[in-house]
Amino acid sequence: MRRVLFTASTYSHIVNFHRPYLRAFKQRGWQVDVACGGAAMAIPEADHVIHIPFEKTMTSLQNVNAMLRLRRQIHAQRYELVSCHTSLASFFTRMAVRGMWRRPKVVCTAHGYLFVDGSPGKDQVLLGGAEALAAPVTDLLLTMNSWDDQYARAHKLGRRIAKIPGIGVDFSRFSPVSEDERSHIRSSLGFGPDAFLLVYAAEFSKRKSQKVLIRALSKLPDNVGLLLPGRGGLLDECRDYAEYLEVSHRVVFPGQAADMNPWYAAADCAVSSSRSEGLPFNIMEAMYCGLPVVATDVKGNCDLVRSEQTGLLFPFGDDGRCARQVMRLLEDPELAGRLAKAGQDAVRPYSLEAVLPQILDQYNRLIPLGTPMQEPVSS
Repeated sequence: MRRVLFTASTYSHIVNFHRPYLRAFKQRGWQVDVACGGAAMAIPEADHVIHIPFEKTMTSLQNVNAMLRLRRQIHAQRYELVSCHTSLASFFTRMAVRGMWRRPKVVCTAHGYLFVDGSPGKDQVLLGGAEALAAPVTDLLLTMNSWDDQYARAHKLGRRIAKIPGIGVDFSRFSPVSEDERSHIRSSLGFGPDAFLLVYAAEFSKRKSQKVLIRALSKLPDNVGLLLPGRGGLLDECRDYAEYLEVSHRVVFPGQAADMNPWYAAADCAVSSSRSEGLPFNIMEAMYCGLPVVATDVKGNCDLVRSEQTGLLFPFGDDGRCARQVMRLLEDPELAGRLAKAGQDAVRPYSLEAVLPQILDQYNRLIPLGTPMQEPVSS
């Protein structure tokens, strides 16, 4: 039987983004294994799940142990193909493969390099150097945005490099709600019909920069509210920051949201304060749901949002400019409607239905996958 191994730093990454691809391999008769770390989650499409305790810090000795365990697993199972995801797991997976006499073909998906122009020098050296070190065993590198693609090609980070439109969003999860339902959701969150609600679903981390939005909120009228679904290490710090700026009554911290449909339905505008992205699901989902977008002018975001055409952009960290862009939408409903409609049209090519065949074609060009027993279906 042909065997493929998918790797990622966390179970949640595999569950949230890759189950349709595991299923596609299964439908072609492959044994599908997954190696990942973090909190355990069910992955029903996998034949075997191997827990690998990755540590977030690149230099942790625990990751060396993870690499050695991966190497033993890959050697024992003689995988024909390895598909690696997330920066840390991708690096250590490729280091596990490096030097093998009969190694599998390796596909690495760059979900967004964590170093960009202006990053601290140590990040450029450590993270950029890691990608260069892994390049010789990267048979196929898949990039998602223009900056990453140009960087990868300039530095020859893969034997073959192909740009893909993300990994596909399952838009079937989102459906319109009635005005009564929308009013009920907003009321349950403590907001009336005159409120203008912003939404940003993201992990609470330094890179996602929710504090910028909280500062921007303090410069906006009292009828503007901010919905911040998500969890992460900086959640409590952001709660305290909202208290400090005396806007906590206008910010909702609901924790992790399993279903984002109600949150997009409640909102009037989607925002993003991120330092960098790959090709962000939160923006694509919000655009599909008909929300105008105000986002940082950074890689990933600007691949999706064309300034003044499908959304509005502001410089990273500039809470004042962010507030002014939101005010434009608040004061000009016609502009908000035009941007929302254009964004909704622009995001359709990023659907799972459109993207999955493109990615499978890239795999197939590297190594023939075989004919599916039935067509893959989305999760």
